[in-house]
Amino acid sequence: MSEPLKVRGMVLRAAPSGEYDRRTVILTKERGRITAFARGARKPKSPLIASTAPFVFGTFTVYEGRDAYTLVQAEIEQYFMDIREDFEKACYGCYFMEVAEYYTRENLDGGPMLNLLYVTLRALQDARLDYELVRCIFEMKAMVQNGEYPYETAEDSSLSEAVRCAIAYVLTAPLQKLYGFTLTPEAFREFRRVQNHFNRYLDRNFKSLDILKTMVETKRE
Repeated sequence: MSEPLKVRGMVLRAAPSGEYDRRTVILTKERGRITAFARGARKPKSPLIASTAPFVFGTFTVYEGRDAYTLVQAEIEQYFMDIREDFEKACYGCYFMEVAEYYTRENLDGGPMLNLLYVTLRALQDARLDYELVRCIFEMKAMVQNGEYPYETAEDSSLSEAVRCAIAYVLTAPLQKLYGFTLTPEAFREFRRVQNHFNRYLDRNFKSLDILKTMVETKRE
């Protein structure tokens, strides 16, 4: 058996495997996005039962196998229970994790996306922030990290000054301050329209985004 490896990361997805096991997808700083099987994690007294759920963030001890990893221990720093227990927050959180999975690969540096995902979930916990604004900022910064966002958008004269400033801020702001601004309702509608335009060029249909759109439209009615 290989030597144990400690990786810092967040569980993006989890699903049953076999009778008692759980298959997890974890975004890690050191190994990027990995698949890890937790043996017996679905047994009631398993020490891994709580640490193999989506949104869980911490340090995981794994063994590397031929096609996947085996998860044997976890030291959890944050469970994000308030997000998991709130339907609306959970919908946004699931979408953010689906985007993170889309943009990451195994054995590539997962640090930037992991950090973005973490500060974004923390932003969801801030009652002062609009969740739709958080979504747009997250999408934009994810595209920036992946080298897909056109920087010249911040200089587009057809956009209002407030929106150009907001875009320029997202492009350059450190993650710790990424969600440190708000917009007027009018500026936000324009900001969201710009971001939704770029989202159409992604080659992936996010199921969680479809749920979000339905939920947002229902709230407006």
